[in-house]
Amino acid sequence: MKFNRKINPFAKPNQNFITKKRLKEDEINFDKLRSYRLDRVKKELKKNNLEACILFDPVNVRYALDTVNMSIHNMHNLNRYCFIPVDGPTILYEYFNCEKLSEHLNLIDEIRPSIAWDYFGNGSQVEVKLEKWVNEVNDLSNSYFKSKKIAIDVLNGPAVLGLNKIGIEVVDAKLVLEQARVIKSPEELKCMKAAIEVAEIGVNKMRDELSAGMTEDELWSILHKTNIEHGGEWIECRILSSGQRTNPWMQESSNKIIQRGEIVSFDTDMVGPYGYCADISRTFVEGNKFNEEQKRLYRMSLEQINHNSRLIKNGMSFREFTEKSWKLPEEYYGNRYSVMVHGIGMCDEWPAIRYPNDGGERDGIFEKNMTITVESYIGKTGGKEGVKLEQQYLVGQNSLELMSHHPLEDI
Repeated sequence: MKFNRKINPFAKPNQNFITKKRLKEDEINFDKLRSYRLDRVKKELKKNNLEACILFDPVNVRYALDTVNMSIHNMHNLNRYCFIPVDGPTILYEYFNCEKLSEHLNLIDEIRPSIAWDYFGNGSQVEVKLEKWVNEVNDLSNSYFKSKKIAIDVLNGPAVLGLNKIGIEVVDAKLVLEQARVIKSPEELKCMKAAIEVAEIGVNKMRDELSAGMTEDELWSILHKTNIEHGGEWIECRILSSGQRTNPWMQESSNKIIQRGEIVSFDTDMVGPYGYCADISRTFVEGNKFNEEQKRLYRMSLEQINHNSRLIKNGMSFREFTEKSWKLPEEYYGNRYSVMVHGIGMCDEWPAIRYPNDGGERDGIFEKNMTITVESYIGKTGGKEGVKLEQQYLVGQNSLELMSHHPLEDI
């Protein structure tokens, strides 16, 4: 393998798309979008006999209240959170001096300074700040969840113990939020389609600019740049590999130089405009001339995608799908992908439907207006290269509606 660290210049922004994106934004009713999502959260709380939740995960905060601030930073720091009761005011606890960022959001009834107890920000004062946070939650309980049971999505051990000591039980809010996010509204679908459009602009650029001599990192950076310049937010992973690095799968992009005739496979995992995810996978060959082995791998991957996507329909159980899913040949099974199907929304979402022997979700059903991706990775155990494909779909009344329209390779 050859490696390099040179930087490849980027193409100019697509001004026509920028105009198009702004027009699409005018088509989205953000009041409907926000009200629908907050209502879904409250309904799931009621369904689970809960009176309130506290959300720290920035994706959950975004879903519930559409407020955004330093999302990546707050994925590993408990510095920003919100309180959502079934009956009562929604309260955003905002990062230091950032209250103005969300003043325009009418579903937020009150904005308070957050109380953080991390060691980085507080050092020897951690216990003092944690006690202050626990007392704040206790005050909320006295007014809005008198059952003394609260759903929280992300929390560290000392905070759980602190709440338990004052008689407040903590339950996992993940079930509540994942189930709330399952069924997409028309406004959510508009947001998701906008994100997919941006991803496919980036994928087109990647295909056009792919050439021997550039590095995997250079090729991958094209998608990042496209996402940011069109209002996107971040990319969850950096899974792109070429040649022998495509087998086994899940290798992140590197400074390896792409060689003539090599396979290049990638998974976008792109959180685009409005915070929605475009999750598609494509496999190219440098020079666009597949050799016979590359064609064989690609055809198998396409067969798996087509077979599994044709099975799925509204009302089908996950168990039935798993039993009828495409059978991966034994020599490829050791390198199988982690899931055959998963939900998609603001990020990868419930359900995760795995291969028959791998456990995973079996008890649910596919429902109309769920959005999902159908995945395939084909690479022989000990083989040279592998092919990754993934399509994004909307579950319709009788079949799946394809949402990702970047063409697959004609081989």
